[in-house]
Amino acid sequence: MKIVAFAAPVLAASMLMAADKPGDAGKGKEVFAANCVVCHNADNNVKKTGPGLKGLYKRDKLNSGAKVTDAAVMKVINEGVETMPAYSDILSDEERRHVLAYLKTL
Repeated sequence: MKIVAFAAPVLAASMLMAADKPGDAGKGKEVFAANCVVCHNADNNVKKTGPGLKGLYKRDKLNSGAKVTDAAVMKVINEGVETMPAYSDILSDEERRHVLAYLKTL
């Protein structure tokens, strides 16, 4: 019983640290190419099914009107919007962090 009481807080702390770990933009480019490029351009702002994402973090607002922040962009990735599906069950937390890091390079 003592092991369980000790393990739960350690597990919770490690999950919080993993959530704060920044993504890898190079890996994010690969995830983007495999999952996002069908609907989004990364090298320009021309709309496909979804908006072009070049310069996303230089914009004042997302198409939803929300300020461009990590939390707002991750919310769109996680929950989807309009025709975009939610990726919270499609990509791992780590893959979504990698995509976020990649989007910052555009």
